[in-house]
Amino acid sequence: MDSFSLTESKYYRNTQFCFVRGRRRRRGQCKQVHAYFLSMDFSSPIISTLVHFLLLVSLVCPVCSSEIGNYLVSNDTFWPKEEVQKLNIIRNHLNQINKPSIKIIQSPDGDIIDCVVSHLQPAFDHPHLKGHRPLDPPEKPKDHRKMEELSENFQLWSLSGESCPEGTIPIRRTTEQDMLRASSVRRFGRKIRRPVRRDTNSNGHEHAVGYVSGEKYYGAKASINVWAPQVANRYEFSLSQMWVISGSFGDDLNTIEAGWQVSPELYGDSYPRFFTYWTSDAYQATGCYNLLCSGFVQTNNKIAIGAAISPTSTYAGGQFDISLLIWKDPKHGNWWLEFGSGILVGYWPSFLFTHLRDHASMVQFGGEIVNSRQTGSHTSTQMGSGHFASEGFGKASYFRNIQVVDWDNNLIPLSNLRVLADHSNCYDIQGGINNVWGNYFYYGGPGRNVRCP
Repeated sequence: MDSFSLTESKYYRNTQFCFVRGRRRRRGQCKQVHAYFLSMDFSSPIISTLVHFLLLVSLVCPVCSSEIGNYLVSNDTFWPKEEVQKLNIIRNHLNQINKPSIKIIQSPDGDIIDCVVSHLQPAFDHPHLKGHRPLDPPEKPKDHRKMEELSENFQLWSLSGESCPEGTIPIRRTTEQDMLRASSVRRFGRKIRRPVRRDTNSNGHEHAVGYVSGEKYYGAKASINVWAPQVANRYEFSLSQMWVISGSFGDDLNTIEAGWQVSPELYGDSYPRFFTYWTSDAYQATGCYNLLCSGFVQTNNKIAIGAAISPTSTYAGGQFDISLLIWKDPKHGNWWLEFGSGILVGYWPSFLFTHLRDHASMVQFGGEIVNSRQTGSHTSTQMGSGHFASEGFGKASYFRNIQVVDWDNNLIPLSNLRVLADHSNCYDIQGGINNVWGNYFYYGGPGRNVRCP
């Protein structure tokens, strides 16, 4: 929205009287009211919209305009100041997470990518990391399976050939509009707190997942099919990810998460985007998406967490997947993230966690959507490709080559993968195993349909 400016001389020249609490006052008595409006920041989208609205009303209905002005003046500690306070919170937060850059890259999808010096990234605002620098690569898990090489150029912003210099990392810039879309400014970049158990529905979150539990896990790996599912409204999302979990599923729940998501609220569009997440207290006060707080330490200068993925899969056409590995460094205990075959993205420091300082007790793979039921019926938000598992390759979304990391830093196949869909008429899942894909499953669905009203 264009900014709107207002000069005092023009405003006073056209104003002879004002109405306060239903009484007309002369021009001199109105200066306090006028000064209040003139001190406001009209560059903000919220304030600018409000002023445009008031001026329009004053043209067609002067008395109505005075009544609105009366409301604003008599309640100046409620509506305007609350909005100004909200904007101050937004700007302070943006100053914290948007770091100075040495290069700026404009992405075709509208994103701005800032190339930030590695040791100045948000993670190093954490008291435990101040004055530190990113760690060197750790020992990787031993894997006897040969994986195909994947390019680092799997995101829209990098297709132009631009990249961030060595010693910097690419960070998707967060804008005022990003924060204004959030259902809660104070919880921007965080998930809504909810239980993680998949055996019941919670807060409208629905899942189709494969999982393992009952042992000690030190990491997980999978190739995740990438699609661009349709999301029905701004406050819903659709994602496909891995969860590395430990804790009691109460207030002490620890999770490390990575995958792709479509989230109009967080990103303002419908592109599938590479994301990470973490929490050490069941999504209450700790953790965030991507680099939106102090936590994940990025080490790669070619991958922007939160940036759009390209290409994506097409129905009955070409298929595209991304391979992700999360594992615990045996030497320092940090949890590392690798993309493709050998491309290190960064790590979650072990001190962020309680239970995950040692090991994980469960690993989950699969899809999740939010069903807000805004129309009174089930959402039409799609999971995966938007088609059921029974349609198979090229039509249903999949996870393949699913493995876990054992105590000796070995990648091993799963011996007890279980699958669960908590709303199987809306989204379902079917598992299998073969010599090419190892452990795999198809999953997803269209949401609202004849069997899912």
